[in-house]
Amino acid sequence: MKRFLIICAILMTTTSFSQDKDKEREKQLKVDTAKNYVFEANELVDADNYISAEMEYRKAISKAPSVVAGSYNLGNTYYEKGNYDEALYRHTQAAENASTKTEKHKAYHNIGNILMKEELCQEAVEAYKNALRNDPTDDETRYNLAIAKECAAQQQQEKDQEEEKNDEDKEDENKDQDKKEEEKKEDPEDKGDQDKKEGEDEQDEEGKPKDEKDQGKGDKKDDKEQKGKPKPKEGQLSPQQIRNLLEAMNNQEQKVQEKMNAEKQKGVKVKPEKDW
Repeated sequence: MKRFLIICAILMTTTSFSQDKDKEREKQLKVDTAKNYVFEANELVDADNYISAEMEYRKAISKAPSVVAGSYNLGNTYYEKGNYDEALYRHTQAAENASTKTEKHKAYHNIGNILMKEELCQEAVEAYKNALRNDPTDDETRYNLAIAKECAAQQQQEKDQEEEKNDEDKEDENKDQDKKEEEKKEDPEDKGDQDKKEGEDEQDEEGKPKDEKDQGKGDKKDDKEQKGKPKPKEGQLSPQQIRNLLEAMNNQEQKVQEKMNAEKQKGVKVKPEKDW
């Protein structure tokens, strides 16, 4: 029984080892196939046949993503054609699948170059820093990092100036708004409306202004003073005029009477007869 168990254990170990070996063989086969696709794609790139080369690179990536050369070289192809979005995607893919520091350094270095083309300077600074973490001796990466830092500082300065300008414009806009509101308060038209409203408030219940009401009181007073004095009708003399006329007539009659009395006292003059 014990011997039987030993034999079974040996068989199981052999089987497990055989399966692992098969998996390793299958994995290696995929890697080799991917490398062949990359090799063919490189040949097509040299022949300026980018469309066929792109297809071969994609086959390599699909067969074995661990073969970083597939995504890395495809990213370079996109970069040369100015397709920076695809180039960035493929180099990021290469950086994630890279298994060595050398592969990571190259991928991050190219990521920094792509970001600089897109004028994403601060992001490029981080990419170059990652590249130097994997290879601190690369002077080209160090030089590119210095350029990226200078670019990022310039962009930050422009951003700060733009924000400051926006704040000033907003402040000026608020001042203009306040000034308009003040002018609106002092607008003569509005003041006239206010005076009109105050004038309406001063009107009495019949709708007449107080000035007219006071004037009406004065008119009533004058009417009261002249009440009892007959007003002359058109074409007739006033009582005062009649009194003046009668007085004048009496004076004239008195003068005539006095003259007549004086003549009576002298005697009546007779004209002499004429000689025949």
